[in-house]
Amino acid sequence: MTFLRLTRACGALILCAGFSADALAHNPMCECKEIAGEQIQCTGGFSDGSGAPGVTLDVIGYDETILVPGKLGEDSTLTFKKPSAEFYVLFDAGPGHVVEIDQADIQAP
Repeated sequence: MTFLRLTRACGALILCAGFSADALAHNPMCECKEIAGEQIQCTGGFSDGSGAPGVTLDVIGYDETILVPGKLGEDSTLTFKKPSAEFYVLFDAGPGHVVEIDQADIQAP
């Protein structure tokens, strides 16, 4: 009887570990960099190498107004004119899959 309980407990732990590994395999990733012409290009995706076409990527002012509403294109990128106001970029692929990038963290050319 004890062996059966131990086997079930080990099976449950292995099953949970498998789900945890799957959950960690799809972490959201987003990178933004300045490009020519006062433009910023952001690229989004997931840690498993998959892209994120159609995922929401909004440029938001520090006062929480949406300065540039957007979605990533088929190539998982969005290019926009750099706002004059202070801002951050919000990559939102759903609950638990959100990345915020402050303007100070955007790579200069």
